[in-house]
Parts: sequence; structure tokens; C-alpha cells
Amino acid sequence: MKDRIRTLIKEHGGLGLKLEEIGDSTDLYRAGMTSYASVVLMISLENEFGVEFPDGLLSRDVFESIDSIAGAIESVLQPQS
Repeated sequence: MKDRIRTLIKEHGGLGLKLEEIGDSTDLYRAGMTSYASVVLMISLENEFGVEFPDGLLSRDVFESIDSIAGAIESVLQPQS
């Protein structure tokens, strides 16, 4: 999952980093991602993983790193009990 996220960040995040320079905990905003790019990234993540982020997950900290994005996607994919 993290490799797929990393690829989407490379394609839509607007970062000047190479794919291998984006670590799981790299702060994507400090690396140059804008709010506009984060919205484009969010839409591409929803399309890639077949999910829709609920309003509660639409915050800057959710899209801050690969780790936080993966955690959000996993929480959306978990069956509701």
C-alpha cells in the first residue's frame, strides 16, 4: 500500500523529490506540497483505493506523510462494527 501511495505522491504531490527520497515519515508539506496539491492527492488516493475520506479525516495532519495517509486509508477500509 505504501508503495502505491508513494507513487501517487510523486505524480500528484508537486514535490521536487525523487521517489526514493520520500520516506514513510517525510513531512510532505515541509517537502513542498501545497494545499491544492494535497486535494489533488486526496482525490487520486480515493480513486486508487476505492475509498472516500469522511469529513473527519479531511485535515492537514492526515495527508502529512505516507504513514499517516496509510493509517487513514486502513481506517476507512476497516469494516465498521
